[in-house]
Amino acid sequence: MLRTKDFYVLLIVMGGVVSGAACAYADAHMDRVLKELDPEERAHQACTLRGLDVLRKGTHLRRIDRVKTSTVTRATFKNNVVTATSGAVRANHRWYGLKYKCTVTDDQMRAKSFDFQLGAEIPEDKYEDYGLWK
Repeated sequence: MLRTKDFYVLLIVMGGVVSGAACAYADAHMDRVLKELDPEERAHQACTLRGLDVLRKGTHLRRIDRVKTSTVTRATFKNNVVTATSGAVRANHRWYGLKYKCTVTDDQMRAKSFDFQLGAEIPEDKYEDYGLWK
């Protein structure tokens, strides 16, 4: 018979297994979606995914939920590097300027590095001009 403490440990372990399985399923689904994109768009998306993670850990911003690679000028893709000089990141329903350089794998499925420079908050009256939303 399981003691209460053992039962809670079992629940935690099982939760980790289920979470791991869910993550593996989500990763496999994302890989299928990325493979359907052309290489440049796949690179942009891989950088966006990596950028969300890096920005959440490396900035003071809270509740980051979007990264946009291009606002005024389109981000470039050359030699497996995406360079965004006028990107944006949304945190708590406010947008901030973002410049970054992101290196992707040869198949453009994963970002290997994401170096960024966070800019000032973008005024709400510029959102429409930049293709941003609240």
